[in-house]
Amino acid sequence: MVDDRQGNSGGRPPRRPAGAGGAGNRDRRGGSAPRRSGPGRARPAQPQPSFNGEGTASDQAGPVIPSTIEAKQLSPEIRGELSTLDRSTADTVARHLVAAGELLEDDPQAALEHAQAARARSGRIAAVREAVGIAAYQCGDWAQALSEFRAARRMGSKSQLLPLIADCERGVGRPERAVELARSPEAAQLTGDDADELRIVAAGARADLGQLEQALVVLSTPQPDPSRTGSTAARLFYAYAETLLALDRGDEALQWFIHAAAADIDGVTDAEDRVGELA
Repeated sequence: MVDDRQGNSGGRPPRRPAGAGGAGNRDRRGGSAPRRSGPGRARPAQPQPSFNGEGTASDQAGPVIPSTIEAKQLSPEIRGELSTLDRSTADTVARHLVAAGELLEDDPQAALEHAQAARARSGRIAAVREAVGIAAYQCGDWAQALSEFRAARRMGSKSQLLPLIADCERGVGRPERAVELARSPEAAQLTGDDADELRIVAAGARADLGQLEQALVVLSTPQPDPSRTGSTAARLFYAYAETLLALDRGDEALQWFIHAAAADIDGVTDAEDRVGELA
């Protein structure tokens, strides 16, 4: 099977919670995804007492929000989704989402607790459910992430969640379902990075099923363009190289690891190390 050392067939990182960390977008971000070897075991959020001082907490259970975090750090788009809440609740939810975004890479469990605290106050808002899904995904809790992504879609999420949903199906042990999703009419409508993300997941699902030749077909239709750069291109090239290597096509694999390293301007894979190993 394809080596998942960079996570999810080529190191595809999850998205930052919608609008979190002050960035305010729903695009994919840098940082490697968690290594997946089976369903995650994320622990539930631990209640924290309310107090004032270095941080603040609402009267509902949830982690303390650092006093330096402000609601205005959340993107206007997502803050608009919170407009159905009363002002105080919207402010608290926004700050939890920002905290989740800031913690996602270094402490995904803490990020999940903040996202869950936001959900406890605003469980019917798509962006909030998406944020919980992303944090759960980062923790390797595939079942929870899948449930949250599905909920976000039902609530009208504006994000393209199909690649993440398909990868969660892999995580819960249903690679055949991921393959089905990748062949769905919805998948056929994807373009650009979204289409490539789903290709990476579909190839990983094929590899999970021991279908390496089919995985290679998925990744090479169309043939990757080695002149591309960026995190999605780097992950695509990396997955292609790993699949070639698994098929004992080492010379070709080395070339695509080289392409992955050249494309990886954000450092989302260990392609340079792989080049050193194989050269």
